[in-house]
Amino acid sequence: MNPSVQAKNQITEGTIWKQLLLFFFPILLGTFFQQLYNTIDSVIVGQFVGKAALASVGGSSAQIVTLVVGFFTGLSSGASVTVAQFFGARNAKAANEGLHNAYAMAVAGGIVLTIVGILTAPALLNLMRTPADTMSDSVIYLRIYFAGIIFVLVYNMGSAILRATGDSKRPLYYLIVCCVINIALDCLFVIVFHMGVMGAAVATLIAQAVSAFLVTRDLMKSREILKLSPKEIRFHGTVLKTQLKLGIPTGLESVLFSITNIAIMSAINTFGTDTTAAWSAYGKLDAIFWMVSTAFGISITTFVGQNYGAGKMERVRRSTWVCLLMDFAVSGILVLFLIAAREILFRLFTSDTEVIRIGCDMLILIIPWYIVYVIIEVLAGALRGMGDVIVPMVITLTGVCAFRIVWLAVVMKVSPTIPAIIFSYPVTWVVSALAFIVYYIWRYCRNRKGTVI
Repeated sequence: MNPSVQAKNQITEGTIWKQLLLFFFPILLGTFFQQLYNTIDSVIVGQFVGKAALASVGGSSAQIVTLVVGFFTGLSSGASVTVAQFFGARNAKAANEGLHNAYAMAVAGGIVLTIVGILTAPALLNLMRTPADTMSDSVIYLRIYFAGIIFVLVYNMGSAILRATGDSKRPLYYLIVCCVINIALDCLFVIVFHMGVMGAAVATLIAQAVSAFLVTRDLMKSREILKLSPKEIRFHGTVLKTQLKLGIPTGLESVLFSITNIAIMSAINTFGTDTTAAWSAYGKLDAIFWMVSTAFGISITTFVGQNYGAGKMERVRRSTWVCLLMDFAVSGILVLFLIAAREILFRLFTSDTEVIRIGCDMLILIIPWYIVYVIIEVLAGALRGMGDVIVPMVITLTGVCAFRIVWLAVVMKVSPTIPAIIFSYPVTWVVSALAFIVYYIWRYCRNRKGTVI
């Protein structure tokens, strides 16, 4: 065992709320800069090219990207949980096998998605009823994104591994560097060279390639118990089985979330370009909440994973409750901010008064309900950290995905309006949150000694 690693591993010791915050903030900032990639694209394209281009960057193409990347982000969570548990138990051999297997999945997945994505982009966009005036630019943006998707997968996998070891700072540093590159290239390609949507897509691709290189180089130079060697990147049967067992349910959750969002996007598209552009801009503001929620979810998964691996079950239980309370507090402040500043925020993306009006109406309808989602994110993250993924997956797929599809099918026949479509979010969140609470209480009562949660 490396003594220096033992000294640096503060997740399994110390005051819980302090350690959660120390781990949370770098993840939050990292998520912020990652989201800033596409947000900068939308701001620059919306202001300097037009609302049709804004809809192309943030509409149907963004939903497709979210679906694909979300699945592999779910797989990376499976890899990070195994590495976190091995790291907490100080099993260097198993941790390194987990690292190299994870990279093999990222590289193989990237190659396959590049080919499939480029070939099927037009068909996917047609399936989503993408408005005709945005189709051409949407195809261009989507194909360029898929051309560099291997970089996205490698970065996400590498940064997940770093966070699993308790290092949430270095992924943040790399994202800051790459975000600056993306902004500079966006300005150059879109504003100076007038490359439009193509320029925004190329800028994002280059920035993502840099982030993948930096995180990979970091893991290759590591002096801790984890060290990446390109020659050792391959699938390890036993580890692969474990990572897929943990990652596939989470990946499927993300895919089905995205499918329901695609269904909603298809419904939104039927209202025209103004509504699509408003939904696109709203999606970027909506991301502010998801950045916080995701950061808490990643934090508790890693925190629980390491403590679970170290056998500190009481710490697992207490950290879950502390994280839940912290997420409620921060999310409440964010909800108030988004409501109060909604019109100013929408003007960052467009000056079109009708788009701003539609967007503000959307925001008022949905934002207050985000508090409910805190329960889903934290409890599901804690359960994943312990390797409990099946029941949370069933709850999510039934409560959020299946119920939402049924809601949309009924609503579009009975009351085909924007508010009716948007209310599919709060209704399904409430159902899923209640299910998670019931499952959590059942698990707790079944294990009164606190040996599970």
